[in-house]
Amino acid sequence: MPELHDQFRRPLRDLRVSVTDRCNFRCPYCMPAEVFGANYPFLKDPQLMSLDELVRILRQFLRAGVEKVRLTGGEPLLRPDVPELVRILKQELRVPEVALTTNGWLLEKLAPALRTAGLDRVNVSLDSLDPAIFAQLNGRGLKLDRVLRGIAAAQETGLPVKLNMVVQRDVNEGEIPALAAWARERRLVLRFIEFMDVGNHNGWQMDRVVPAKTIVETLHARWPLEAVGPNYRGEVAARYRYRDGGGEIGLISSVTEPFCRDCHRARLSADGRLYACLFAALGSDVLGTLRRGASDAELFNFIARVWGGRNDRYSDERAELLAAGVPRKKVEMSYIGG
Repeated sequence: MPELHDQFRRPLRDLRVSVTDRCNFRCPYCMPAEVFGANYPFLKDPQLMSLDELVRILRQFLRAGVEKVRLTGGEPLLRPDVPELVRILKQELRVPEVALTTNGWLLEKLAPALRTAGLDRVNVSLDSLDPAIFAQLNGRGLKLDRVLRGIAAAQETGLPVKLNMVVQRDVNEGEIPALAAWARERRLVLRFIEFMDVGNHNGWQMDRVVPAKTIVETLHARWPLEAVGPNYRGEVAARYRYRDGGGEIGLISSVTEPFCRDCHRARLSADGRLYACLFAALGSDVLGTLRRGASDAELFNFIARVWGGRNDRYSDERAELLAAGVPRKKVEMSYIGG
């Protein structure tokens, strides 16, 4: 099968799959409670991809060159068949790497099933170790302890865990050293994510972004760091390791150091639409194509046409668009999992 390339000769290697648009948290940078309230029109079950539909669609992405699948949401563990989906991906479709991003609330219960199914890694969003800040940032006043138990449970099963921290100035930037120390003690990789202008409702402002360079300098002053090369081409996190052997960190700097030039990532929304960029406004209806009776070959050709026409590089263009005052509507992150 010839390798697919977009308009900038970028191959398709990495697919993020949102399995639900629902979440039990209301994090302000993703699903602020004042927008995603009791009357918000979340997708109904018939609008979501069924397990069989998901598997059939994913087969065609694998044919297209995808080597890594990440399950996201919303909160993916709200969907009961996720362990079975992981099992199919690993044991039947033989996907080289299957990961999952979660808020950790249900992880204590589900970690053993995910590990048995073959999950390669879980990423847990953890923006603070301060119970009060954590309660504020999850938008529901939920307690930190349950998420920490979930992380411990995943580690006990042998499931590799990474932590994701979205850093915001004047919100949780003071938590950087404490969370780094906590992760070092538990041999967990901690990834710092610059606050991004995802979706349309998260109140993003440039002055709330803590640059990745500042985070590195903060940690380097306490625990000397050295840069490490990427694990694979197209890895979005810049990696650093502690010189004293205390593990490593990663930094996702979409705002201050864009990596669009070598982005190999596509996103499949909870309702089966293919988005070629986290900041895209419109998706291409893969699920609708399937439900209209498309053959596997037609599904593959549909995906190939979408990727072949891709010319997205929003992070590279952000500064120019902001300076010009050009408004840009984007898909909500809860539909495509970040």
